Order: sequence, then structure tokens, then C-alpha cells
Amino acid sequence: MDENNDGKLSFEEFRDKAYDTFKSYYEFSSSDHYVPSPELQFADLDLNKDRYTMVMEITQVLLHAQSVDGTVRKHAEETLKQFQEQNLPSFLLSLAGELSNEEKPAESRKLAGLILKNALDAKDQHRKFELVQKWLALDLGVKNQIKAFLIQSLSSLVYEARSTASQVVAKVAGIELPQKQWPELIASLLANIHQIPPHVKQATLETLGYLCEEVSPDVVDQDQVNKILTAVVQGMNAHELNSEVRLAATHALYNALGFAQANFNNDMERDYIMRVVCEATLSTDVKIRQAAFECVVAISSAYYEKLAPYIQDIFTITAKAVREDEEPVALQAIEFWSSICDEEIDILEEYRGEFSGDSDIPCFYFIKQALPALVPMLLETLLKQEEDQDQDEGAWNIAMAGGTCLGLVARTVTDDIVPLVMPFIEENITKPDWRQREAATYAFGSILEGPAPDKLTTIVNVALNFMLTALTNDPNTHVKDTTAWTLGRIFEFLHVAAAMETPIITSANCQSIVTVLLQAMKDAPNVAEKACAALYFLAQGFEDVGPSSPLTPYFKGIVQSLLTVTVSYGEDAGESRLRTAAYETLNEVVRCSTDETVALVFDLVPVIMAELHKTLECQNISPDGKQGERQGLLCGCLQVIIQKLGSSEPTRVVLLQYADQIMQLFLGVFTCRSATVHEEAMLGIGALAYVAGPEFAKYMTQFYKYLEMGLQNFEEYQVCAITVGVVGDLCRALEDKILPYCDGIMTQLLKDLSSNQLHRSVKPPIFSCFGDIALAIGKNFEKYLMYAMPMLQSAADLSSQIVGADDEMLDYTNLLRNGILEAYSGILQGFKNTAKTQLLLPHAHHILSFIDNIYQEKDMDDAVMKTAIGVLGDLADTLATSAGPLIQQFSVCRELLNECLSSDDDSIKQSAEWAKLAISQVISV
Repeated sequence: MDENNDGKLSFEEFRDKAYDTFKSYYEFSSSDHYVPSPELQFADLDLNKDRYTMVMEITQVLLHAQSVDGTVRKHAEETLKQFQEQNLPSFLLSLAGELSNEEKPAESRKLAGLILKNALDAKDQHRKFELVQKWLALDLGVKNQIKAFLIQSLSSLVYEARSTASQVVAKVAGIELPQKQWPELIASLLANIHQIPPHVKQATLETLGYLCEEVSPDVVDQDQVNKILTAVVQGMNAHELNSEVRLAATHALYNALGFAQANFNNDMERDYIMRVVCEATLSTDVKIRQAAFECVVAISSAYYEKLAPYIQDIFTITAKAVREDEEPVALQAIEFWSSICDEEIDILEEYRGEFSGDSDIPCFYFIKQALPALVPMLLETLLKQEEDQDQDEGAWNIAMAGGTCLGLVARTVTDDIVPLVMPFIEENITKPDWRQREAATYAFGSILEGPAPDKLTTIVNVALNFMLTALTNDPNTHVKDTTAWTLGRIFEFLHVAAAMETPIITSANCQSIVTVLLQAMKDAPNVAEKACAALYFLAQGFEDVGPSSPLTPYFKGIVQSLLTVTVSYGEDAGESRLRTAAYETLNEVVRCSTDETVALVFDLVPVIMAELHKTLECQNISPDGKQGERQGLLCGCLQVIIQKLGSSEPTRVVLLQYADQIMQLFLGVFTCRSATVHEEAMLGIGALAYVAGPEFAKYMTQFYKYLEMGLQNFEEYQVCAITVGVVGDLCRALEDKILPYCDGIMTQLLKDLSSNQLHRSVKPPIFSCFGDIALAIGKNFEKYLMYAMPMLQSAADLSSQIVGADDEMLDYTNLLRNGILEAYSGILQGFKNTAKTQLLLPHAHHILSFIDNIYQEKDMDDAVMKTAIGVLGDLADTLATSAGPLIQQFSVCRELLNECLSSDDDSIKQSAEWAKLAISQVISV
């Protein structure tokens, strides 16, 4: 090759190389079935010299794209981007060629594979769809060459090239297999399993694992699934001497478990899989042991109902791993029991412990059976703390995993946990070794959720003073940290003042609790953060206490202490978390305050405004974004204060004296680039609009441009969603004064609905917003009907056709249906008692058909049912006698009405009673 030795291939040389590559692909992919010879297939490829997609030399560009020199790196990245945009087929082919070329550097090959993978997939669904369509549109000959290069790369001696190629093959399979393309791939990979070189076997198993991750189980027929699982499980077997092969097989099984439903239903096959997995947990290689336990955890979730014959053996191997193995393995062994807890908690909550013969999945009470051995094992783990674990937010170790699992066990078995844990607490809580004191405290905090309050109240009342003393006096920061966390758990789960016969917080101990928590807020940041959380739940417990709160005498001191915390610390991670916790606690203290402290809440307004003003000034002097977090927190605080003071007329009137200044501060915040800050400012403006009512109209000229920007913010879709909600707030506040801005708002909302780029979660509230606008402007909504109603009808038809959806899709569908119904409700109510009601008559049949369809599917949640029955009432109420014949055409109306009238949900029943009254005016019910 390259006879001229000039680093370039002539067309004839290129053709020869391409043929060699194609032939190796042919020989690899056709090992067990007849296909035409490589000569015949290659001759069919389009190798027209003038049109052929060439493999370009890109090694240096790829190496430069990894340069430490920013200028060199940026130039290389721009070159690659241009190449991709100008000639995608040649770009992809060149990357695949680089990846497969054994003579190229490992660095350039790996990057080539990663870029190729990213050209096939993206996290953003709209972008992913575009990339998939571009791949499918490629010339078949080019795609076959790329795939040949990829398959060739699986045999590379360089691990990085093989591993990257495995991922890319799976990405291509994820696109092509659902389209019934590349049908020979799986058979080819399975044939490759029997290759003698271990590195080829390892890469093939890795590819099968990635493929199972990318492809839905219904795309692969059961015969191929059986063969994949056989190959994978054989690769995991203890007889496999190559540890890399065995590890790849174990990872592959983890990804393939979703395909194994039929195999787990077969006793012999399940026994074999479980035996091989359990044997792998005893491997001499720590990575294989960890991967095997990850499989055990996944099996516990996917096939809980099949575990009974194996649970004793699994306990034995998990207990051994927890007590003796390295931390990564021990963590997975603990995770198995956490996963079992999750499964049993879900089952017990769903069926409330009463199982009938038609239960989908019975509860086997694995945790309850294992309790006498499981709890001591978990308590042992609590003593394995790390010295700095309380400093790192992302820390995770055996002690923390054990405590988390113990908490889940408590939720699973409830009262039964208490007598098993209390001796450990009593034995260790006063020991001189900080590890024992901390472990005892952690154990106590972990079991507070689950058991009945009356099982814990006496214990907590005894322990409370001890905990307060420990938080004040214990010499060890770890113990203080866990003590503050445990106090927070006590207040969260056992301090609901109105519900407790023997309250935890009394007039006798309230002062000492507050004093200790405020003192702890001056401690190390991690301790202070937990103290803030404890105070948060303390305040929350008094939310419904009545006109007088036990916290009232301490309100001023609490607020002052929290404000001190918010300005006393710097910008490192721990201090930043503390500041956030302090603001969140301040918000909760304000939200749960009573009329007794309203004057003190008013005193907060100028203080928070002054702090927000400072951040805006700092931003102007040094716009480096550091003020963004603080601005968001201050906006959130103002929002809570506005809502609190705006909830009664006397305080609302006084609050509005600050409205101009508050609004200017919110508008100033929009100059910051942080999406989080924009969200908080929008929410604050929504709250202010609600309180100001029609008077808010004077701010609309200034605010409208930011409103429009928010509605156009597809990239930061949470901002867009909140802005849509604020449009609803404005409609309720301004009513028909919103009319001058409706053309722009409706235009943008319709654009949002038509966009594939906007996250789908924003679309249901947009439909609901149509209803808000119609309610506000009444008959003036006529000009938008010709745009809004077809959009609603199209979305309604789409949401009625969801069949076999998973839980996530079903939840979204219900949100979408509710948004559509709220739109119909608002439009119907907006046109009521106007001369334009007949404009809605042509749409009434479709509205009723929509309700009929979603009712027949029997998967409506309570929110949709309530809105649907409300729309029926609105239809009768607005269209009056014109609605009668239409309603009578749909028998579902009577069925839905009767079901709602007998609902256990009071709000649904009230809506149904109103709807019955409205419908009875037009037909006999």
C-alpha cells in the first residue's frame, strides 16, 4: 500500500485496502450461514471514483484536539467540526478508519471512537433524533464500510480501541436493529465468542453487554436472547481462566438481565444463572466480585419474586463480603439488602399488608426473616467510619451504607427493629471512643422512620436531653454532626404537635432545644448545617399549631442567628451548603410563623432587600457569577415573605408599600446569567403579582421583555416552565388587563408547543395556560380559538392513543391530559355568559370524545378525573341547552359522573356534585 510513499493512497490503492477490510468483515459476519462471496458483494458497492466517500487522514487533528495548548486544541476542534458539517459520510468513515488502524496512536484511536459515538447519540432527545436520522440517511455502502471498520476494531490488541469500538457498535445496533437492519450482527458476535485470543472474546462480551443496554428486549428474538445469555454466563464461569474475559461477561450479564425474563421463569436456567453469579462473588479478582454483587443487586430488583430458593445462600455470601471483603465489594453486598428493603416497602405500601389471591407480587418478608442476623451485621458496619466523612458531601463508605440500609430495614419491619437496636445504642452511647458514640447515635437516628411513634416516644423523651448535651459538649465533631442530624430526624418524624398525645417538644424543653441549636449554628460548617436542618423541622412541626406557637418567644433570636449564618461564611463547598441550609430554614420559620410575629416578618423585608441590592452592586463591579447563588436564595426568601404577608388583607396592604422596590430588585436580577436565579426571580414576581392583583399592571411594560425571554428559553427549560406558570399568575392577578400582552404571549406559547427542542415537561402547563388566558380575557380569546383548539385537539388525540406505556410515560400522559382539560375548562368558563358561546359548539363533540376515550382506558389519575368531571360541568354550564343532546350521545358522561360521586376523594366528589347540578339543567340525570 502507499506505493508513492507520500502518506496518501491512490484510488486504486484505496480500493484494494477497502476490499481487504470488507473481506475481513464478510468472513467475520458470515461464519455460520451462506451469503454471496466477498468478491460479488464488494463489486456491488458504489466505488465510483468521483463520488466515493474517502477515508481522510485525521490522526494529527485528533492528537491536536487533546493538546494542552488551548489554541492548538481549539483549532483542531473547529477543524473536526467543519469536517463533520461539510462531509458527514467521509467524517464518520475517517473516524472509523482511524479507530481500526493498528498503526495509529492509541490516543487518536480512542478519541476517534468517542467522537464517532457522540455522532450517533446525545442526551437531548431532539438532538438524538436528528443524529439517528442522519445515520439512517447515509449511503448503505458507507454504513457497511464503517461497520466493517468497527468489527475489525474489536480484534485490536489495544484495549482502548477495542473498548471504544464496543460502545460504538452498540450505538449503531441501537439505531439499526429496531429498523430491522444489521440482522447478522448478533450472530456474528456470538460466533466471535469462540475466538481463541482472549482479548477478542473480552471485547465481544463487552459489546454484547453494551448492546443489551442500548436495545429494547422486544427487538431481539428469544432464540438470540438465549444464545446471548448462554455466551455471557459461560464467560462468567469459574472455568474461564482469563479474568478480563470473566469481568466483561459479568458486566454484560448486568446489562442483559432485562432480557432474561423467560430464562428466570425457567427453574433450571435460573438455577444455573444464580449459581454462576454467586460463584463469581467469590472470585479472587476484586473487580469480578464487585461486578458479580452488582448483578445480585440488579436481580433482587428485577426478579424479587424468584429469590426465595437462594436467599439463605445470598445472606451467607453478603455477610462474608460485608465483614471481610474490600470496601467496593462490601458496599454492593449491603446494597443488596437495601434493594430488598425497597422492594418490600413498595409492596407493603401498595397492598397495605393485606394480600389477596390476585396480588401481582406477594411479599416474601425476606427482611423480617433475616432480621436477627441482618441487624447485628449492619450495626457492625456503623463502627467503620472514616475520619473526614462529615466534611465531604459526596462521601460514601461502609458505615454510611450500613446506616442507610438500617433505616430502610426500620421502614420495612417497623416496630420489630427497636428491640434489636436499642441494646447496641445503650452499650455504646457513652463509650470513650468517639466511633462507638457516633455509631450509637447514627443507629438511633436511622430507626426513627418506620416504627409507630408510641414505640419511640418514651425512648426519645429520655434521649433528648442527652442528645442536646452531646451537641453542646461532645469533644468530637463527628459525634456532634450525627447528633444534630439525629435531632433533625426526631423533629421530622416524631414532632407533629397536633398529632402527638405525648408531645416531644413542650414548654419545658423548647427554650433549651432552641438555645442548643442556635449555639450549634456557630460550630463547624457541617455541624451548623445539620443544626439548621433540625431547626427547619422543629419549625415545620408547629405549622398547624394555631394562633400561638411555642417558638414565638424565640422567633427574633432564631431569625437573627440565621441571618448571621448567611453572611458569616465564605464560598467553599461546605460553607455554601450551610448558607443554603440557613436560608431554607429561615424560609420555613417565616412560613410556619403565626400572627404574633407578623411585625418581625415585616422587619425582615428591608433586610433581605438590602442584601439583594448588595449582590446586584457586587455583580456590577465584578460580574464573575459568584453572587448568583446568593441572589437566588435571597429571591426565594423574598418570595416566601411575600406569600406570608400577602395572605391576609391588613398585611397585604402594608407589604405593597415595598412593591416598587421589590420589583426593581427582581428585574435587576435578570441581568445575571444564572438559570437558577432567573427561576427564583420569576417565582418571586409570580408571588408579587398574586398579592398586587390588578395593580401589578404598572410593572408589565418593564417586565414583559423578561417574560418573553423566559418563554423562549428552550435550553434551560425549567426557566421556561416557571415562566409559563407566572403567565398563569399574571392572568389571575390582572384579569383583562393582561389583554395588551396576549398576542405576544399566545404567539410564543404556540411556538413552544410546536417546537421539538423544548422539553416535553413544559407542554402540559402551556395547555393549562391557555385556560388561564381565556379565563382572564373572556370573549377576547376568540381570535386565538382558531390556533388553540386544533392544537388542543391534536394533543388530545395523541394522549388518547398511549398503549402499553411504562409508569413514567403514564405519569406524563396524565399530566398532558390534565393540562388539556384545564385548557378546555378555562376556555368554556371564559366564554360563559357572553354572546360568543356558540363559537365553542363545533368543538364540544371532540371534548366529549376525548373524555370518553380517556375514561374507557381506565388509567386516569385522581387529578385527571377531577378535571374531567369539571369540564363536563363547564360544558353544560356554558353551552346550556345546546350541550344536552351532545351529552346524551355519550353514555360515559353518566358513568363518569356516578363514579366521581362515589369517590373517596372529597374534592372529586365536590366537583361531581357541582357538575351534576350543571348537567341536570340541560338533561335529566
